[in-house]
Amino acid sequence: MDRLQAIELFIRVVDLGSFSKAALDLGMGQPTATKLVAALEKRLGSRLLHRTTRGVTLTEIGALYYDKCKLIVHHMDEAQNASTLLQSQIQGGLRISTSVAFGRRVLSPMVMRFMQQHPKLQIELNFEDRYVNLVEQGIDVAVRMGPLADSTLGARYLGINPWMLVASNDYLAVRGTPLQPADLATHDALIYSTVQGDARWHLTGADRRLQTMPVKGPLRSNNLSALLVAARSGMGLAALPKYVADESVRSGVLTEVLANWALPSQEIHAVYPSPQLVPAKVTSFIGWLQGQFGQTWWAD
Repeated sequence: MDRLQAIELFIRVVDLGSFSKAALDLGMGQPTATKLVAALEKRLGSRLLHRTTRGVTLTEIGALYYDKCKLIVHHMDEAQNASTLLQSQIQGGLRISTSVAFGRRVLSPMVMRFMQQHPKLQIELNFEDRYVNLVEQGIDVAVRMGPLADSTLGARYLGINPWMLVASNDYLAVRGTPLQPADLATHDALIYSTVQGDARWHLTGADRRLQTMPVKGPLRSNNLSALLVAARSGMGLAALPKYVADESVRSGVLTEVLANWALPSQEIHAVYPSPQLVPAKVTSFIGWLQGQFGQTWWAD
């Protein structure tokens, strides 16, 4: 038994005036209770209780120790209540992490709407394209695209992140519009150096036939926004997530090419440090996110 448990036993003995009643109340035998209080007195180097056939009474030192112990237990109960409240209420701090482009274009407005519904939350948004260790960085929830590498994390499926091939009308007017994947060999590619196989684009037709095409071009970047700017400027074809390219396509600045061929999409997951004892603020936020990714969420 640890020291706090011994203190609880001591308090019960005093409150009930009996070792036998305290032992019964705490689910232990009387000899065990007697030994534990004796060990506590030995550790303190002071007698806490007078023992008689009629019961127990406090010594002078015991009375002082009892008052301090009651205060300790009171503070522990307060701490427990505060912990329970934070665990069960949607309030307090919530640290969220995701990639830069997705965070700026998609997650930020979602988080703002969630905050309006829960004004007691203080949210910290972190945008980084590198892998973030949730435990080391103190992250409560991360939104990630692609395969999940760490099976020890808690995870919830949110939706699909589809990609598309786009180019500006000026570029297509000069270089022509590719009609088949093989036509990509004669075009300039704007290459995202993180996803989609780097300098090899994988396209699947309506017949589920996969074609892998090597591509090359004037620009290579690990930043989706830079590739969007380059595509809008007429520098070449770009493979971009629909959430990045859709607005430019709808406004007519960019045109989707090879629309009958699909680039690999990515699953979107909310991940959190542990699937056990998840705070209400985390489960509530993730549950809310699951309702935000409909069939055309990138266009909403």
